[in-house]
Amino acid sequence: MNLAAVNRVLLHPAAKPLLWLLCLVPLAGWIWGGFHGSLGANPAETILRGTGSWTLRFLCIVLVVTPLRQWTGLNALARWRRLLGLYVFFYSVLHFLAYAWLDMGFDPAAVVKDLARRPFALVGFLAFVLLVPLAATSFNRAIKAMGAARWQRLHRLVYAIALLGLLHFFWMRASKHRYDEVLVYAVVIGGLLGVRLWRRLQAAPSPRAAPVARNAQPSRVTGS
Repeated sequence: MNLAAVNRVLLHPAAKPLLWLLCLVPLAGWIWGGFHGSLGANPAETILRGTGSWTLRFLCIVLVVTPLRQWTGLNALARWRRLLGLYVFFYSVLHFLAYAWLDMGFDPAAVVKDLARRPFALVGFLAFVLLVPLAATSFNRAIKAMGAARWQRLHRLVYAIALLGLLHFFWMRASKHRYDEVLVYAVVIGGLLGVRLWRRLQAAPSPRAAPVARNAQPSRVTGS
């Protein structure tokens, strides 16, 4: 299948609804597991860890869309980026609700106390808060109202969110001395952010451009 054909498939009207359904598979799995008692010995922890892991996974997927589009020429992928970004927010909301309900019993005072006591929880909450304006402006009307340049600057917060999410996951795993999965996410996120930094440095004008001489001699080629 050639590039044009793949782009046509990605632009097919059925592609986006199919993506919606695929993104809901983790949630469907937890609902199914809840009804059939297959969430393990500690269902609350399964849901809490699962929603956090899928938030981080969707963050990685969002970050990979742009370089993948640039490398492959699959420009149709651009239409999926905002949808995938909304699923980052969706699973982060589920993660926060699981924490507030299953860990804190929906007690605001207990949540505030816990955030002040545990840095990894505070970092995760900060990442969640930063996601709110991104989700609220992930619509065409917001882009028109803000202007494309301002909208793009705001949505660069996703890079800080990815790093905060990684730090949150690292601190959470550090208590159990389990770093294998953290290392995988660190390599993926570090690589994706590194690619963006490299491209930005490549696009930046050279600061050592040769200055134009004030008293330059007339060119002999043109006879000027």
